[in-house]
Parts: sequence; C-alpha cells; structure tokens
Amino acid sequence: MAREYILAINPGSTSTKVAIFKGEKNTVQKNLSHSAEEVEKYAKISDQHKYREKMIQSWLKEIGIGTEKLAAVVGRGGLLKPMPGGTYKVTDAMIEDLNIGVQGEHASNLGGIIAKGMADPEGIPAFIVDPVAVDEFEEIARISGMPDLPRKSLVHALNIKAVARRAAKDMGRDIKDVNFIVAHLGGGISISPLSKGRILDVNGANDGGPFSPERAGGLPVGEIIKMCYSGKYTLSEMKKKTVGKAGLVGYLGTNDARDVVSMIESGDKNADFIFDAMAYQIAKEIGSMATVLKGEIDSIILTGGLAYSELLCGRIARRVGFIAPVKIYAGEDEMQALAEGANRVLKGEEKAKIYEEEVK
Repeated sequence: MAREYILAINPGSTSTKVAIFKGEKNTVQKNLSHSAEEVEKYAKISDQHKYREKMIQSWLKEIGIGTEKLAAVVGRGGLLKPMPGGTYKVTDAMIEDLNIGVQGEHASNLGGIIAKGMADPEGIPAFIVDPVAVDEFEEIARISGMPDLPRKSLVHALNIKAVARRAAKDMGRDIKDVNFIVAHLGGGISISPLSKGRILDVNGANDGGPFSPERAGGLPVGEIIKMCYSGKYTLSEMKKKTVGKAGLVGYLGTNDARDVVSMIESGDKNADFIFDAMAYQIAKEIGSMATVLKGEIDSIILTGGLAYSELLCGRIARRVGFIAPVKIYAGEDEMQALAEGANRVLKGEEKAKIYEEEVK
C-alpha cells in the first residue's frame, strides 16, 4: 500500500489541530477539543502526549486513513534550545528537551513528541518545522543595553518563513535572493527583517515592539519598576497587566479587531484613535527593522489574523509605503506551513536538519 499522506499536528492548550495532506493539498482537517478538566489531570504538559495521540488515532480511524498510509508525521515545534530555521527530524535528544521544557512549558512542545510517537511504529520520519525557538540573530542584535538581559529570539517563525517563501515565489524569485520585512500581526506581534530567508532580528512579542490586541509591547521601564514595587500588584497580576489585559483589551475591552472596526464605524472616536495608535506603532517598528537591512528591502509583508483588517493595513501602508512595496498575506495557515516543510524534505528539495547538531 502506497504511503502518500502527511499527518500534520498542531497542539494548543485546549485543542489539537490535525490535518491530512496529500503532497501540499489539505484533504481533511479537524480541531480536536480537550476539556480543561481533562488536561488538568496531567502534572506536565508533555505528559498529555498519550492522551492526545489516542484521540488522533481515533480520528484517523474515523476518516479511514490508517497510519500505514502515512509517509511522514509533522508536528508544531516547541520551546526548544535556540536553533536555525528549517525542517528538523525529531530525534531522541529533541524529545528529551521537549519533555524537560528547556525554554518553558508550552502545548507546542507536544508536537514533536506526538509526531515521533506515531511515526516510529511505522518506520517513517517525524519532523518539526520552524519552531518558536528559531534563532538566526546576528550577534549585535542580542545586545539589550543591560548585560544581564541579552535579547532573545522567540518568534512566529513558522508563519513568517512560510509567507516569505510564498511572497518570493509570487515575485518569481527564490527566498534566498530577496530581503523582506515580515510583520506577523496576531494576538502577539512579531516584526522581522529577513535577509535571504534568515530572520536577523525580531521584537519580543511579549515584551517589546508595538502593542497588540492583548499585549502591551514595549513599555517605559522606570514606570514599570515603580508599579512592580508599589505593593499594589502581585507577580501574577503584573504579568496579566502586560500580557492578556493590555493592548486593545486594556484600552477598549476587546481583543477582536473586528469589534474595534465596528466601534469606529459607529462613530467611536476613542476606538479610532487607539486603532490608529496600534497602526502607528506597527509602522514605527517596521521602520526600525528597515535599518537592519540598510534599506535594501524588496517588500514589506503584512500577515496574521489582523492583516484581514483593510483599515489597519491601509493605515500601516500609508506610513511605510515609502520604504518598499507593501504586500498582504492575511491569516496564518500553520497546518499548510507544516506540511510544506515536511514535503520539501520528502521531495529532496531540502535536507532535514538534526537538532543536536544545530542547537546553540
């Protein structure tokens, strides 16, 4: 029986997205839900892998595609050690670090664990693609101004790199021959200068750059220190004030840009002002990243969920259009990006990297 399918797995905190691809064509996809009560039974996120794998196996049985029909399994990459971008074979060393959570506990750590657990019995490869831990910084980008706190690369690499490849292809170019600034606009915002496919820098979506639907972005350090020592807030409360209750949520009470646009259309001048401020900050960060590429930029790419907003993209484009042409690739199709990464290796277009040989 021919092995012609790729199984893509993207674990979230209370769901696991799964999809079956034939080549790069998504043939069927589903979001498998997990109750809070169920996932809370496990002491560590990584302990959930058998539970989630069993659900995936049941789904495969339901759609009539057994693991004997799979050519590969690809999972979302987790918080691993800093590593260059690319498609990686899931190895025992990677599994060890995913189980430990070397850069933190996150549901995406399950992606590689589940992929290997399902692939090994079939003797097929398991991959991850461009995880959040992708680090391709030049050394100068690590300097923060405070020796104790070097800047780190935690970036929406999967979508950023996939969109960059598509944009280069649409231009009739190879990603290795172009320079882009890619602005991933979602619940968190990552703005990256890409030189020949390499992410040279990025604002930290949780603690730098523009504010987003629910994150504060860069803040006045002195004032934040005063708040932390004011005695009014716990550590947990301060974390929520900067990630979760900040940004559009803090100013307007919603993290949905569509709600904000409706407010603006209803004549809410404050909503209009705050939305414009977010566009302003995004544009300012794009301008900042233009200096990394020394102005040699083929295109500015706006992607992620917020890129569906014509109002927001228009306001950004008016401020940065003088730097380079602005192209919009709305949304983030992570499942497609995972399948494309695995498919490049299966077709021999790219060689799978080995984690323990690449980590820094």
